[in-house]
Amino acid sequence: MDMLTGEQIADADLTDWRKLAQGLHARYLVAGFTTAARFVAAVGEAGDRAGHHPRVTIGDGYVDLKLISRDAVYRDGAGAEHTVEWVTRRDVDLARRITGIAVEQGIVADPAGITDIELALDTAHAATIAPVWAALLTGDAEALGRGGIDDDIRDATGRVPNLWFQQTDEHEPPRQRFHLDIWVAPEVAEHRIAAAVAAGGTIVDDSEAPSFTVIADQDGNKACVCTSAARG
Repeated sequence: MDMLTGEQIADADLTDWRKLAQGLHARYLVAGFTTAARFVAAVGEAGDRAGHHPRVTIGDGYVDLKLISRDAVYRDGAGAEHTVEWVTRRDVDLARRITGIAVEQGIVADPAGITDIELALDTAHAATIAPVWAALLTGDAEALGRGGIDDDIRDATGRVPNLWFQQTDEHEPPRQRFHLDIWVAPEVAEHRIAAAVAAGGTIVDDSEAPSFTVIADQDGNKACVCTSAARG
């Protein structure tokens, strides 16, 4: 099934869901574990009918859901097809059904409560070092390149954040090599950035906002606040 573009996902107008990184994410607020279990059971039944299921995390007062297709089709500039992990029509359709279940059960979504973290490592030698990180993070060589067309590392079980490599020029250490990509809903980004600045952080680069804004702490360590919104 073809992967959807950012514009197609936005046009779907999924009120409860936000596109963060590669997938659709939603958080639902629940009164307790029994309520959460009842909701997840109904979501599971809907998933059984669709032949597709979200990743579920139950916490204290919330249920987090992630929808992503592991067999999305990406076509490169030469027309070659690649199987990647991304959002497809299947995810959008199930997201709508889950929203309906939440309404039926009187459960409220909390898009502002969603965050997804990715790790980014700046390197001039991605192909060389990526196998080491696949082994360290997941213990599974198949994590290298899983669900993408580059040397990204994705754990199939979701135990660790995705790791991707940002191509840089050759350089001598010391220099910051790791940074966090902090994915939030578009309407949350401004508040998250303001909170970081109020805490002593500095905006280093907002030229690509609202797609991403680079923030540095007092020691100069950087992170990116990322959204699915198009670059300004």
